[in-house]
Amino acid sequence: MTRTADGPAGEAEHGRADRTADSASRHRRPEPVFERAIRVALGQARTVLHVRAGADAGAGAGAYEPRDRDLTAVEPPDEALPFADDSFDAASSAFALPVWPDLERGLAEVRRVTRGPVVLLTRDPARIEDHWLGDYAPDVLANEARRWPTLDRIGDALGGVVTTTPVPIPFTCVDGFSEAYYARPERLLDASARRADPAWASVDEMTAARSVAALRTAIEDGSWDARYGRLRVQPSYEGSLVLVVAQP
Repeated sequence: MTRTADGPAGEAEHGRADRTADSASRHRRPEPVFERAIRVALGQARTVLHVRAGADAGAGAGAYEPRDRDLTAVEPPDEALPFADDSFDAASSAFALPVWPDLERGLAEVRRVTRGPVVLLTRDPARIEDHWLGDYAPDVLANEARRWPTLDRIGDALGGVVTTTPVPIPFTCVDGFSEAYYARPERLLDASARRADPAWASVDEMTAARSVAALRTAIEDGSWDARYGRLRVQPSYEGSLVLVVAQP
């Protein structure tokens, strides 16, 4: 018999949600390098509309809000925003686009109410599967690549002059999506670290277990270091992370 929130099934679901939220708070903290890139792209903007990522996107609620500005924070829009045209000097969002309910409509609304730059920290799906994790967890990265909108789709929705700039990921990155551990593969053996990344939730438990076992074996037998050990001393990694800046 299936039970909902008032019985065993509901309790199990709540337990998973609690564990995921706890993992996100421990492993998905704002990375100062990324915060700095966003601040620079915002320029002299004083009033900023920020579209939150939220736990569903794998980041802590409120992460990357530019708090040194006059800030207005909203959830990903699925209808008209309650602001007049050109209400804000700039807009920003980070790690959020996969959970926007209607990307084109949402970006059009953000563009409508913003007179200056729209700054988006996102991932280029064309590069996600280039990461070494694809050797051990190909289904995880394939599913992750499908979650993220292409850069062309983002640019078309925003219009104007759009630039995309790769954002290097530092060795000590504290925002724990998969590429953050490019030099620290052992971190992905930690179930809590994996729960903080929605990519791992996209596959069934058996597939995830096989992937973790393959990575564990590669670390223990030295084959990971034979192929990728140079990354352990590499100060940064240029992966799929990009900063999209759209000027009207």
